Amino acid sequence: MPRRLLAYASENLSFGDGDAPLTPARLRIEVLSGLTVALALVPEAVAFAFVAGVHPLVGLYAAFIVGLITALIGGRPGMISGATGALAVVMVSLVAQHGVEYLFATVVLMGLIQIFVGVMHWGKFIRLVPHPVMLGFVNGLAIVIFLAQLGQFQVPGTADGGGHGLASGEWLSGAPMVMMLVLVALTMFIIWVMPRITNVIPAPLAGIGIVALIVIGFGLDVPRVGDLASIQGGLPAFHIPAVPFTFETFKIILPYSLILAAIGLIESLLTLNLVGEMTNKRGGASQECVAQGVANTVTGVFGGMGGCAMIGQSMINVKSGGRTRVAGIVAALFLLSFILFASGLIEQIPLAALVGVMFMVVIGTFAWNSLTILAKVPPMDAFVTILVTIVTVMTDLATAVVVGVIVSALAYSWSNAKRIYANTELLDGSKIYKINGPLFFGSSDGFAELFEIETDPDLVIIDFAGSRVADQSALQAIEAVSGKYEAAGKRIQLRHLSRDCHMLLSKAGHLMIDSDDDPNYEIAADYGVKTGILGSH
Repeated sequence: MPRRLLAYASENLSFGDGDAPLTPARLRIEVLSGLTVALALVPEAVAFAFVAGVHPLVGLYAAFIVGLITALIGGRPGMISGATGALAVVMVSLVAQHGVEYLFATVVLMGLIQIFVGVMHWGKFIRLVPHPVMLGFVNGLAIVIFLAQLGQFQVPGTADGGGHGLASGEWLSGAPMVMMLVLVALTMFIIWVMPRITNVIPAPLAGIGIVALIVIGFGLDVPRVGDLASIQGGLPAFHIPAVPFTFETFKIILPYSLILAAIGLIESLLTLNLVGEMTNKRGGASQECVAQGVANTVTGVFGGMGGCAMIGQSMINVKSGGRTRVAGIVAALFLLSFILFASGLIEQIPLAALVGVMFMVVIGTFAWNSLTILAKVPPMDAFVTILVTIVTVMTDLATAVVVGVIVSALAYSWSNAKRIYANTELLDGSKIYKINGPLFFGSSDGFAELFEIETDPDLVIIDFAGSRVADQSALQAIEAVSGKYEAAGKRIQLRHLSRDCHMLLSKAGHLMIDSDDDPNYEIAADYGVKTGILGSH
C-alpha cells in the first residue's frame, strides 16, 4: 500500500510538467505567472460574489481554496480554478431565498457529487462532446468574458450598501471614459509588444505593473480594485454550515447541488481539454472531477462559495508560461497573502489594467478561424457551433453543451438513418440482399422498406457483411422482416451476423430462422449450431 501511495504521489502530485525538471528558470516563470493570475483573480472573485449575493470574502476564499486544491491534485497542471460566474448565477436564487448558510451546505453536497462522478470514472464521457460544440464553447465563453468586463466601464454603485460594489448602471463619460479606454489600450499594447522585447517577465504582469505605476505615480483618478470592495480579511475559518440536518434541508439543496456539480464539471472538463490542446498534454478527466469535488467540499466548510475551472485565468497562466502545478499553487498563495497582508496595495491597481488583460484573453480565446471555416464545414456543424455560442451567452455553459451534444447526436442519427441500402442479386433461384449501412432505431423503417416480399423467390438471403446491427430496434426489425417472409411461405437465411448480434437475439428472445454463413466468418452458423438456435446447413 505505501508503494502505491508513493507511486500515486509521484505521478499526480509532481510539480514539474513531466518532461523537464523544475529548474530555477522554470520556477521563476511559474512564480511570475502565478502572481499574474492572482492579480486577475481578485476582481473576478469579488464581482462573482456580488452576483451570488454574498460578501466579497466568500468569493475570495473560494478562489483561494478551490485554486489551491485543484492545483495540487487536479487532472491538468496549468489549469486555474476559482469562483466563476457560471456558478454564481445559479447560487443567487438560493442565497436570496434561504441565506448563505444553505449555500455553504449546497457547495459541500456539490463537492461530494463531483467526487462520486470522478470515482465512477464518468469524466471520460466528456470525449463525446463534438468539435463544433467545443468551438461554440470557446467562442461563447470569450464573448461572456468580454461582456463581463463592460461593467468596469460603469460608475461604481452602492449595491452592497457599503459605498462600493456593483456597477451603478451609469456609464463613464467624458474624461473618465477616455482615460479608462486609453489605459485599457495601453495595457493591451504592452501585452502585445512585451514578448517581442523580453520573456523575463510575463506580458500580462508587465502590463498590469506598468499601468499601475503610471496611475499611482501620476495620481490619476480612475476606477481601482478598491472601488469594488475591500479585500482585507483573515484566514478562512472552519465552519460547519448552520442549517438543520433534516430531509427538508436535503430537498432544498439537492437540486442546486446537482446543477452546480454539472456546470462545474462540464466547464472544468472542457477547460481541461482546451488547456491540453494548447500544451500538447492530456490530463485525467476523472482525476479532475475528484479534485474539483474535494476542493468544493473543503470550500463549503471554510466559508467559500465554491468554484470550478476558469478558462480566462487558465489562458492567462498558459500564455504567461505556466506549465506546472507550481503556478496554480503560487497564484492561490499570493491571493491569500493579498487578503492577509497586501489588501491596501492591491486595491490601488487600476481596473483598466485588469480589463486590458482580460480583453487580450478574449482575443486569444475566441476561435477566429471558426469564422472562415463555417462556410466550408457541413451546414449542421456550422449550425451547432453558432447555436452553442448563442446559448452559452444567453443562458449558461452547461445548458449550451447539453443542447449542442443533443443536436449533434440527432443530426448524426438522422444522417446514418438515410445511409442504409441494399444491393441485390439472383443466384441459383434465390435472391441475395446485401445490406449496407448501420441498422439501428433510426434506420429500422428504412431497412423494412428494402424488401420485396411478394415478388421474391422462395429462398431469400440477407447478407449483413456491410452492415452493423446496433440495438433492440434493429433486432426487432430483423424479426419483423423474418415474420413477413414466413407468413408468405418463404424461407430466409441470414449471413455475416456478428457473434454479439446472435447473443443479443438470443437474450432478447427473438426467434432466429435458418442461418447460412460465409465460411470465412464461421460465426453465425457455428454459434447457432452450438446453442441450438440455428439449423445446420
